[in-house]
This record gives sequence, C-alpha cells and structure tokens, in this order.
Amino acid sequence: MTQQIDQRTAGSEEWRALAQQLRADSIRSSTGAGSGHPTSSMSAADLMSVLMSKYLRYDFDEPENPGNDHLIFSKGHASPLLYSMYKAAGAITDEELMTFREFGSRLQGHPTPVLPWVDVATGSLGQGLPIGIGVALAGKYLDEEPYRVWVLCGDSEMAEGSMWEAFQHASFYKLDNLVAILDMNRLGQTRETMDGWNGDHYASRARAFGWHAIEVDGHDPEAIDNAYSEALGNDGPTLIVAKTKKGYGVSFLEDVDGMHGKPVTPDREEAALEELGGTNDLRVDVHKPDGTASTGGGSTGEADLPTWELGDEEATRGAYGAALKAVGGARDDVVALDGEVSNSTHSQEFAEEYPERYFEMFIAEQQMVAAAVGMSVRRYVPFASSFAAFFSRAYDFIRMAAISGADLRLSGSHAGVSIGEDGPSQMALEDIAMMRAVHGSTVLQPSDANQTAKLVAQMADTSGISFMRTLRPKTPVIYSAEEDFPIGGSKTIASSDDDEVTIIGSGITVHEAIKAADALAGENISVRIVDCYSIKPIDAAGIQAAVRATGNRVVVAEDHWPEGGVGEAVLSALAEDGGEPVEFRHLAVTKMPGSGKSEELLSSHGIDAEHIARAVRELVG
Repeated sequence: MTQQIDQRTAGSEEWRALAQQLRADSIRSSTGAGSGHPTSSMSAADLMSVLMSKYLRYDFDEPENPGNDHLIFSKGHASPLLYSMYKAAGAITDEELMTFREFGSRLQGHPTPVLPWVDVATGSLGQGLPIGIGVALAGKYLDEEPYRVWVLCGDSEMAEGSMWEAFQHASFYKLDNLVAILDMNRLGQTRETMDGWNGDHYASRARAFGWHAIEVDGHDPEAIDNAYSEALGNDGPTLIVAKTKKGYGVSFLEDVDGMHGKPVTPDREEAALEELGGTNDLRVDVHKPDGTASTGGGSTGEADLPTWELGDEEATRGAYGAALKAVGGARDDVVALDGEVSNSTHSQEFAEEYPERYFEMFIAEQQMVAAAVGMSVRRYVPFASSFAAFFSRAYDFIRMAAISGADLRLSGSHAGVSIGEDGPSQMALEDIAMMRAVHGSTVLQPSDANQTAKLVAQMADTSGISFMRTLRPKTPVIYSAEEDFPIGGSKTIASSDDDEVTIIGSGITVHEAIKAADALAGENISVRIVDCYSIKPIDAAGIQAAVRATGNRVVVAEDHWPEGGVGEAVLSALAEDGGEPVEFRHLAVTKMPGSGKSEELLSSHGIDAEHIARAVRELVG
C-alpha cells in the first residue's frame, strides 16, 4: 500500500522508514541489474531521507522551474539511491526503477541529464562539488534567487584536488546557498580512505578554508535534521561531515571491505531486504519552491562587433577580448570566467565593462570549467578563457561536460610555438587534438581580427563545447569586416585555374602560406591557399574541391604536433569522397621547442613560409 509522507509533518519515524525503503530499493535495482553500487547508496540513505522529506524544494512535475533547488550527486556511483529517491518522490515508477542499467533505460549506471531532474553527469569523482559552485554562483550573483544547492560528496573523492579548488572558491565568494554533505563511510573501492572516520580532519580543513563545518552521526535522523537547520542559517558555505557505514542496515554488508560496486547476489537479496523491514511504497510530498523565479539573464540582441581595417595588425586574442565585450553588451545572458590570466587572454575587456558578470577563477582551471558548466545549468552563456595549454589540466571536466550536454565556450590563447620566448611549458601543441576528440565539439582557429570577432559572436549560439584557439603575436588583417565566416566553412584566399598545389593553413600558418605563395609566384608556381579556420566541423567539401582542382597535391602547415591536428582533419576530409590518392606534405611541430623569437621558432620547426614553399616545390617536381 502506498503511504504519503508530508514534508510539513514528517519526523524521525517517517525519516527512518523512508531511509530503509531507499536502501531496499537500492538493493533491489542493483541486484536486478547484476551490477551497481548498493552499499555506497545505503550509507547516505538517512542523509537523503531527511533532506527530501523536509528541506528540499523541488517541483518534480516542472524540473525546469527556475526556483527549484539543485541536488547534485558528486558521488555519482550512488545512483541507485538517487533513482530510489525519484521513485519515492513519484517521479518514476517501480517498474522503471527496475530497468536500472538496462540498454535504453534512462536510469544509467551513473546519472546523466537524460533524466530531467539531473543537472549534470557525474561519476568521474571530484566534479559534482566544483560544478555546484557554478550553480551557486549563478544563484547568488546572477539570478539573485533563494534556491539552494545541495551536493552529496563521497569521502574517497576528497582526495581530488578539484574538491579543494571548490572549497577555496566557495569561501571566497561567500556562497551561503551551498551545502556540501560528506558521506564519510570510511571505505573506498579497495581499502580504507586516507582519513577513515576521522571527521575532525575534514571539518578542520573545511574551517581553514572558511567554511562552516558540522559533524554528525549520519544515521541519526534527528541529528541530521539539526545539521540541515543550522546550515540554512549560516552566512557562508557549509560542510556537513556525516559519519556513516557502507552497507548500513544489512549485517553482512555493513562496514564490510571489498563490497564496493558489488550488488547483493540474488540468493541473498531476500535476507537483505528482510533485515531492512521488507519493501514499502512510501511517497514523499516534496515541497515545491515558493513564488516565482527567473534565470538565464535578460535581454539579448545582435552585437555591434569591433572591426579592423585591412592591413591593420592585431592579435586574435585581442580581437577575442574586444568581441567578447561586444557580445556581452548585446546579451545579458553572457558571462565570462578566467583563470587569472585575463590580461593575456583579453577577457579583461569584458571584466572591466561588466564586472557583475565576470567571475575570477584564479589559477584553478578545473574549477573554472566546472563553474562554467554550473552556470550553463542555469541557462547562462559562459565564456571561459585561459592559456590553451592549461585547458589540458581541466580536460576531464570538458569530457564530462559533453556527457552533460553542457554548452560551453572556451578560449585558449598562446597557441603553438609562435608565442615565442615563454618556452614549451606555455605552448599549446596538443589542444586541437584534445578538443577535436570531445563529443560534438566545435574547434576554431581564426587567423585575423575580423574573422575572430565574427566567430566569437557565433560561439554564443553554438551548442556543445566550442573552443577557440587564439594567437599571442599580432597578425595582419586580411579580411574585410563585411565578410562572413560560418562555422563549418573555410576561406579560399587565393586561387586560379593554374593552381598546382593547395596550401592549407590555420591561424598563424595562414600568414606564412600567403608569404610562401608570393615567393612561389616569382617562380611561376601558382598555388591555392585555403584558410581552415573551422577545424571541426571541417569544410570537407571545400577542401576536397580545392585539392582535386590542384592535381591532388596538398601541403598542410600547422603550429601543433602532427598527431590529431589540422593535417589529420584534412586527411579525414579527403578520405570521405573516395577520390584519387593525394600527394600530401604535412608540416607540423615534430621536436620539443624551446624559447626564441616567433619567427625563429616557426623556421626551426619547419612551418614558416620558406618551408611551405619548399614543400610545394617538392610536389611540383
């Protein structure tokens, strides 16, 4: 028989009964699937029972309600618990619960936003709390709405550095709308965690970071209730350190090492359920948010983009900053984040003009990307900027953002050896390959200022993960401000019926290709120059047409390692049409660079005009 729990009158008896049901359903669903993490779910059942029975404000019938609280399972492997909560809230049926981990089921092994009540994909540990920071930042500083962000954390993931980046930023921004709940069940996947049940270790660290910290017995509903009540009254972020037992409630599972990620076997399921009091069908009347709320900024319009005259010189990173400011002026939903290099990426132009929509993430690239993901949850349009090389530190967050279906705009400056004297630690030479590999991503590398501005404006409306690679040195403006540069396109800079070879460049090598063409013209060698500004999606048809028209001869020059960059993207495009084999010369960075002037490095690594011209001569014989 279905029994209803009213948030307004629920007490310890109801909380304990609901927690037992959540444990039982976690066992049932994972045993039915033959896989999953029931013991990790059982440890946090009391914590979630009290939360959803009294404190959570959420309209499960209207998950897009901007007034809803946000509940993020940073310990995403406890998905059986989350799905059992959805059943208790009446959001899913018991029949759907029992499809856990089946092919085609919405109830995947770790939560994803295929479920409308899940904000972001989790399961890669150390990400839920940093993303929660972004959601909380939006609530406090952008939406200015009273919703709360609740994040269930595992004690194993407290070893991740990204968690402590989150602790720093939550304190710095005084996020009183954020509550992190630490399920301190002591046991990791293979052994005890570093801190075991030493809750004072976590609490003292949190306090040192400027958080309020509360230690509780995670299986005492009254103590949990008091902790949540106290958290609501604090003027900063709160960490609740809850001492729990993995597998709590079943004697042969409770605090037993070696049971992580192992379901109860079918022959022991009945015994486990019996210890939990059998199965029940309790339903929670989760309180809906009060009043109305809004999210996602205000007015949007067409940006008055900056322009440059032909022959002017401007770095594409400078054009990015100017264009970002212009887009921000036209759209109230655009926000900017930076890894404390805004005077290099030029996002400082946005920061100076719209400080209320700029968020400094300091030297914490993981937190920067995570905060951008969190803001996208609230329907903002985030642009996150850093050195392109440093996005590698945040790559798992970018990968997971794609699983979440997040819309992010990333700008990486200081790309390639062309940056000069700073040396290899600052030179992005893997970034194109890295970003091309992200599901559904867009990868752009403009070569001049007007092209950059047009592409920045398009990024604001581009779904998925979009990445712009910008240059440190100034380059000549080669396109008029009236030209268009659709994503997925390319630009043919020079062509004639006499062209013998196609030269494909991107970014800095476009300018080297133009110089090479001028030199070759003096030798009566005519070449076609293609600017591959959209690396993904690539203009396959345009590239195929150019190369086929020049006798299937092509030179690709790029300021990147040869693996996974423009050259391989071009070859893939050429392979698609099933045409004749091509004569291909690939000029890329193949040895470890050092410091030097930009022109010295381009020459040393064989990607300057002289080497491009030499490759053309080899092809024409």
